Amino acid sequence: MTRRVLAVFGTRPEAIKMAPVVMAAARHGVECQVAVTAQHRELLDKVLRDFDLRADFDLDIMQESQSLTSIATGVLQGMEDVLDRAKPELVLVHGDTSTTLYAAIAAYYRQISVGHVEAGLRSGDKYSPWPEEMNRQLADRLSDLLFAPTGVARAALERESCPGEIFVTGNTVIDAVRLMTGRERPWTRSELGELAKGPFLVVVEAHRRENIGERHRAIFRAIRRFADLRDVQVAFSVHPNPAVQEPVREILSDHPRIHLLEPLDYPEFMQLVSKAKLVLTDSGGLQEECPALGVPLLLLRDTSERPEAIAAGVVRMVGYDEEDVLGAALELHDDPQAWGAMAQARNPFGDGRASDRIWQAVLHWFGDVNEAPAPFL
Repeated sequence: MTRRVLAVFGTRPEAIKMAPVVMAAARHGVECQVAVTAQHRELLDKVLRDFDLRADFDLDIMQESQSLTSIATGVLQGMEDVLDRAKPELVLVHGDTSTTLYAAIAAYYRQISVGHVEAGLRSGDKYSPWPEEMNRQLADRLSDLLFAPTGVARAALERESCPGEIFVTGNTVIDAVRLMTGRERPWTRSELGELAKGPFLVVVEAHRRENIGERHRAIFRAIRRFADLRDVQVAFSVHPNPAVQEPVREILSDHPRIHLLEPLDYPEFMQLVSKAKLVLTDSGGLQEECPALGVPLLLLRDTSERPEAIAAGVVRMVGYDEEDVLGAALELHDDPQAWGAMAQARNPFGDGRASDRIWQAVLHWFGDVNEAPAPFL
């Protein structure tokens, strides 16, 4: 029999990581419908186009200056009708967004099984990242299937005695990166092509909610000083949140070597990152994407739910102090050995086959195939 599964996501990062899973469903004989909440409307729609995906259901909940409460109520109310119409046997959610948690709760209220892709990530601080840390912990407790990307994530789930069945699959973002960086694409703007040719390109992406305010200002001052002191080209992908845009433009907008970019489509952004010598970010996903591309990353946070990258040496956590950020960036620019040690570190997150492992695990859990997938090691 053909299994009916509903994949639910609402933001750009979720869509990127769930797209390979949805695309792989047909290879395994699974009917996988897609429901989007549009928690992030414009950025989400771009990813759907990038991967040539269509939403079967669209809650379209995004509002101007939306609050966490409005997202929660919008997802819970909207999912009632979607679940009635889709009648899935399993709901797949991803990661740690508000969409993740409240879609899982909506399925739980209907006693529909939940599978959590990218389960088991932990920072150990419920307010960092906020609210994502508790979103993913609560989603893990609600899930029947837990797709841990690494052994570290599996160990976290086992320590907490999470009730679902755990499978170590690798991270689906590596599947997505391989899909999008398999061939060179023409640049949409000549400026990007010129940046990609530069001798030391630095890509920046910073938007974490808990960093908004003085932490971001300190980071942006460090970036400006770095561009003052060294012949680098900085490509800053600026998040549309006005609270991020305002200090970015105030501190960085008039520097000749700092280029403020509207968020790029995912294929082009990955192509730009692949050409970089260094990435500075407070993002989660880039901690996984950069190891796949061999690009050193400075993490602008004081906690990480992805310790594997730090242990492997491809990510260095520097926090958000202005002098610390500047010092780390200068070191990697000036010391080829330090840069090379990070660039050549092993990618701990996957081999590009996570989506297939997920579907094999789903079919094994349903009892349709005898063998569970061999875990990613």
